[in-house]
Amino acid sequence: MAAVQYREIVSKRMINRVHGMPFKWSINPYRGCVHGCHYCYARGTHTYLDLNGDEDFSGIIFAKVNGPDLLRHELRQPSWRREDIAIGTATDPYQPAEGRFRLTRRMLEVLNEARNPFTVVTKGTLVVRDSDLLADVARRAGCTVCFSIPTVDRSIWRSTEPGTAPPDKRLRAMAILAAAGVCVGVLAAPIIPGLSGRSDLLEETARAAAEHGAMFFAAGALHLGQGERTHYLHFLNQEYPELLGLHERLYRGKYPPREAVDQLDARVAEIRDHYGLAEWHRASSEPLQAELAFGT
Repeated sequence: MAAVQYREIVSKRMINRVHGMPFKWSINPYRGCVHGCHYCYARGTHTYLDLNGDEDFSGIIFAKVNGPDLLRHELRQPSWRREDIAIGTATDPYQPAEGRFRLTRRMLEVLNEARNPFTVVTKGTLVVRDSDLLADVARRAGCTVCFSIPTVDRSIWRSTEPGTAPPDKRLRAMAILAAAGVCVGVLAAPIIPGLSGRSDLLEETARAAAEHGAMFFAAGALHLGQGERTHYLHFLNQEYPELLGLHERLYRGKYPPREAVDQLDARVAEIRDHYGLAEWHRASSEPLQAELAFGT
């Protein structure tokens, strides 16, 4: 595997308006992600830079080096109403690049200064480095850390998320934050038909979440937009060819049939109730009212 290239860029905007997700605003300190999750819906964003969504997406990482200063400027605008901001909706804010650039840490410090609530979505265990800061924000403004753990099955994890920390390490990181007083939980998404969608595996993930201090648990179905569809189906053909027919039937468009999503939601609600877990919460600890976005 070729060495990862890191490129510093200057961003024109940090707080971005989000549509079709449970959050109105988002921040992404990095562009591209070394995790290399084969289902990642953000792969198509690299094509805007005349790069591809395959090797380039996980091999060329852009760091928005002016991000902390730009964020401070945007938070000071009279029009800003201190609304909840999601960090890491497109690429992981705690991927290995964070150990080098520390952009996420610096942006969290800016948000803490402004007492602005936020939610972090991550697969990265480096988040424990910032447990002191996150605990302080939890007291001052409110924050939530959502660990993306689609499944605790190690075989499925290894094939679908080749560059990520194992699920058990993410769970241990979550337990550390929970002990520090941070609101934490698990997002099991995307659920892959024929693999992580098995009822027993969903329950196993929820049980592990509860045992490691999760306050909430949610799951979302896989979706296949144009940006990730070709890459994902190629991966499926290589690793799980027996599932191609099932996916072709379910994904005639971007989303699976409504009845399939309803069945998943109902099963997740049963499991959540069984383990005493809440729905996914905002940083304010109020339940989300919007529909869960498919894939993360």
